Amino acid sequence: MKANFPKRALLAVGVAVSIMAAGTAIAAKQSGQAAAKDDPATPRFRVTDLDTSKRVCDDLSEYVNSKWLAANPIPADRTTWGAFERLAQQSEEATHSIAVKAAANTRATGVEKLVGELFASGMDTQSREAMGAAPLKAAFKSIDALKTPADIARYMAVHNDDGLADAFGAGGGSDFKDATKVIAFAVQGGLSLPERAYYLEDGKDGSYKRIREAFVGHLKNQLVNAGVAPELAAQQAAQTLALETKLAQASLSPIERRDPAKNYNVISMADAQAANPHLDWANFWKSQGVNVASFSLSQPAFFKALDGLVANEPVAHWQAYFRTHAAMSLAPYLSNTFQDEQFAFFGKTLKGQPEQRDLWKRVLGSVQGSTGEALGQLYVKDYFPASSKKAMEGLVGDLSQALKARINGLDWMSPETKKKAMEKWATFKPMIGYPDKWRSWQGLNFKRNDYVGNIVAARKFNSAYSMAKIGKPSDRNEWGMTPQTVNAYYNASKNVIVFPAAILQPPFFDPNADIAVNYGGIGAVIGHEMLHGYDDKGSQFDANGNFSNWWTESDRKGFTSRTDKLVQQFDDYRSVDNLPVKGQLTLGENIADLGGLNVALDALHSAMKRDGIKPDAKIDGLTYEQRFFMNWATVWRRNHRPEELKVRLNTDSHAPANFRAIGAPSNMPAFAKAFQCKAGDAMVRDDAHRVVIW
Repeated sequence: MKANFPKRALLAVGVAVSIMAAGTAIAAKQSGQAAAKDDPATPRFRVTDLDTSKRVCDDLSEYVNSKWLAANPIPADRTTWGAFERLAQQSEEATHSIAVKAAANTRATGVEKLVGELFASGMDTQSREAMGAAPLKAAFKSIDALKTPADIARYMAVHNDDGLADAFGAGGGSDFKDATKVIAFAVQGGLSLPERAYYLEDGKDGSYKRIREAFVGHLKNQLVNAGVAPELAAQQAAQTLALETKLAQASLSPIERRDPAKNYNVISMADAQAANPHLDWANFWKSQGVNVASFSLSQPAFFKALDGLVANEPVAHWQAYFRTHAAMSLAPYLSNTFQDEQFAFFGKTLKGQPEQRDLWKRVLGSVQGSTGEALGQLYVKDYFPASSKKAMEGLVGDLSQALKARINGLDWMSPETKKKAMEKWATFKPMIGYPDKWRSWQGLNFKRNDYVGNIVAARKFNSAYSMAKIGKPSDRNEWGMTPQTVNAYYNASKNVIVFPAAILQPPFFDPNADIAVNYGGIGAVIGHEMLHGYDDKGSQFDANGNFSNWWTESDRKGFTSRTDKLVQQFDDYRSVDNLPVKGQLTLGENIADLGGLNVALDALHSAMKRDGIKPDAKIDGLTYEQRFFMNWATVWRRNHRPEELKVRLNTDSHAPANFRAIGAPSNMPAFAKAFQCKAGDAMVRDDAHRVVIW
């Protein structure tokens, strides 16, 4: 957007009205009620939700969210509940009605037929129960035939596309060194538990050890369900855990995998064959329909260990591994016996979920996972008018200008690095609502009475879709998230920021709210995604999306010294059972939160000046800055079950929501000033501990 203030003011008014209309339409359709009616369960910001028995300067999250969270406990079929989940529920209800309608239309064509038939097959419990364990028995027959290490490698190749042999992952992705092209990647995998520590440590009070024991029991139960004798099933379950433990020993941790340099290792086919002679890479890629002379063998140490296991581990152990993984892979789509056992371990034991989700919700999740963009194509017809894309682009423009000014105003960065940072800023590409061009599903066909067969067909189709990109130019316009997803993302290789349609709802965007609330919500989200381009990972990719150092040595050292303080800040936070938040694991999100919130506040100040709003103006007794910070906290209104939270602390690159609500504001003098907080208050950091980055 150009800095022509009279025209800019007029455009901003048009943007606000258009987005308000879009937000109203989405909220009204998804709730099935008039948009003006306020459901107390909707996680929008309300002054009446504030818990005035608490001090905002002690804990912004508690002050804003504790009353709402107490009144809205986690449903029995979920492990988390808050703003994101409430909006996801609305999206789920909307897409459910679409899927039911599509399934009922036996004359449907195109994406409606695809969605309808997959949903109908999942709801056909009679056919699934009649099929029983037959799909697994067919898979087991091919596993029984394995005799040699070469057979094991071939099995991995043949079943890479259907999910039955997931010892590692493979597919197409942007070349880190030349983002204009797509290359082949092979990446570590093969673990059923959340991460390597669950195999190699006992955990606090023996929690990991108990999970491993329950995992072996789960595998035994599924093998028995598949027709394996109990004694043999127990033996094979133990062999699977032992083999996965060896894979875990060679695997990178979640923190290590955040380093782009540890996920990129282009190697010639000849060198790959020499490094992993038993994996037969030439045959593997040929089996995927790909002709490549080189690829990224992304974690060399892992694949060296995997090659050794293929060569030296008894074939019987690999057969046990493949049987149990086939069972885990297909269980959610088989009879109730398999589904219930899958939930008993992965839902109840691992994550503390008391009740399994209703069948229609589970099936809808499969539709989303298998043909999500097809479902999204139907979703946007009813829930997101095309005009809203243009409106959102205007708001993104406001945040973009605020980011530009903030980068140019940095006092710790040299002009040389600033120039490169601005080159990257200039190439940001926002994508709003839904793709300009929808993906083709031609060639994928479903049967109404074969749920598991449909899932496998979709897996193969989607794998082929990924493999077909290899050797071709990278498509910057391709989406990695569906329109009905309540989320947003940044892709470093493409330098794109993506905002799906479903996020345009309160508390992110509230059509009935003032600009302070909306800049603290969707404005901060926009700023957050932009700042991912400059977090500890994104800052290693240049304006063209290439993995390249565009920093001076002194600026990079200065940046790292600042981010190290943010790591320490989150390391010091304590969560469930006094477990620490991992500051290094969550660093990228925390940088984006801090920078994004600062950029959004700058944009709010500009908008207030543009609209003639005085700095001391109030609504409901609160200043605009106070409402801005309060809605930021509202966005992070969320509870977790203890078991789920423990898993997230180990694996999630996002800190628990309550710490995200307080983390960034505690580093901002503007927050302390807005609420008259004093030195020594928990939400006020002194100069030695305050983090200033972007």
